[in-house]
Amino acid sequence: MVAVTFIEALAETLCGVAAVIFTFIATLSRSPSAERVAQNVISAVLVLSAVVLWWLSLAGGELWGSNYLPRPLSLFCVLIAIAARMNIKGTNVSFGANPHSIGRMSDEAE
Repeated sequence: MVAVTFIEALAETLCGVAAVIFTFIATLSRSPSAERVAQNVISAVLVLSAVVLWWLSLAGGELWGSNYLPRPLSLFCVLIAIAARMNIKGTNVSFGANPHSIGRMSDEAE
């Protein structure tokens, strides 16, 4: 039987790896092939994280002191894995004002 502490460490490591790669997705999206590879890696790591988190819950382990947390986080990992596969190709999806456009508008008003 695998030790619960090993499963906990594996779950935390996989979630951390996915977060780090997700942080660099803007840099990787400069190249379409690098973006596809990053999206595939993020999705695979997140699905693997979900499996490990579910396994942790079944093994009776805790994540950050909570035995309730692994199952909802595993479902959240699956949702983020699906979202990571969406390719926006540099399209602005926020449509919110950014500080640069606000500064330009105030300069034009003067």
